[in-house]
Amino acid sequence: MTNIVEACEIYAGVDTHADTHHAAVIDQNGKHLADAQFPTTPAGYAALTAFILIYGNLVRVGIEGTGSYGAGLARHLTALGHQIIEVIRPNRQLRRMNGKSDPVDAYAAAKTALTETKQPTPKSGDGNVEQIRYLFTTRRSAIKARTAAQVQLKSLLVTAPTLLRERFRDVTDAALITGLADFDIRPYPEHQGIVIALRALARRHRYLTAEIHALDQELEPLTEYTNPALRAASGVGPVTAAQLLITAGDNSDRLRSEAAFAALCGASPIPASSGKTNRHRLNRGGDRHANSALHRIALVRMSNEPRTKAYVAKKRAEGKSSKEIIRCLKRAIAREVFTLLTKDVDVPRVDDLRPFRQALGITLQQVAAHFNVWITKISRIERGLTRDDDLAQAYREWLETSAPSS
Repeated sequence: MTNIVEACEIYAGVDTHADTHHAAVIDQNGKHLADAQFPTTPAGYAALTAFILIYGNLVRVGIEGTGSYGAGLARHLTALGHQIIEVIRPNRQLRRMNGKSDPVDAYAAAKTALTETKQPTPKSGDGNVEQIRYLFTTRRSAIKARTAAQVQLKSLLVTAPTLLRERFRDVTDAALITGLADFDIRPYPEHQGIVIALRALARRHRYLTAEIHALDQELEPLTEYTNPALRAASGVGPVTAAQLLITAGDNSDRLRSEAAFAALCGASPIPASSGKTNRHRLNRGGDRHANSALHRIALVRMSNEPRTKAYVAKKRAEGKSSKEIIRCLKRAIAREVFTLLTKDVDVPRVDDLRPFRQALGITLQQVAAHFNVWITKISRIERGLTRDDDLAQAYREWLETSAPSS
């Protein structure tokens, strides 16, 4: 039988798999105490926890794959109040030197828990962001499948019989999908198989489009409810907000600083100086999906936001290239997004502006003429589709001064 060690500080590591987890325990000196394998069931999680606690006071647990196979165990241990850290899989060179087995990986994870105090904190995966992640992942796969269906459809149409190819030669993509999805095969009995195949691809495309639209309708209110300040930020829509929320996780307090968040998103500048050249380049690491979200926000702001347009003009005058300007913009946006993700930011109320204006009998044309802006901008501000705090505040003050005194 295993001798029970006197209570001391211990560290644990877990190598996770789909059906089993292998746990290992070491003391504060790195001495191997014990290891064992457990099933990935609630009873298995409880048995694994009890096995670790036999050997002393648990300080930290290092778990591989807290976002996949280890998610359930991580939630179980977190609920019990234990500190969890994410263990990054060792590089291939170390694996070749030390060998690989479940006990070896588990002890390596325990050693990481002992020596590495700045490992990333796992996402909790127990709130609205986890629901957003499921919807967003499904949406992404639907978009990929729809794109694949459209590419395959056009490829097959290139070698289709002349009558079919000529009929759909100069139509738009939308007309092509609609026309083939509702295509009547009876006039083409000699090409029945080809027509059926093309029609099936078009119908698949149409079905996936409807699925994507339905998922977007679920994402929009959920992202707005989860973080209204992020959704209200300029250039941030439901899709970009969903990606940024997923990157941060439900427990956004795990993000140590805005610089760490920028590095996580691959938006931190990387020195690229040499000799007389003094410059920075884009960071090609980090979460590329989050980086893509920041890139889309930057492009939207470059097109529509006066403040960003002025900033771009200033940087161009300084001799910055477009890539360098976008890199600077993404870094600034990452700083803003970090604040919106980690702090409670009040969103100015705008839903009462339209009823207030209508009660005073003032038209949109009058408001737009007074502020010298387009009517659509005032309408979008009233509906919360565009955020311009300065204009909204000035609009409110103007309405208040226009109201008859009681």
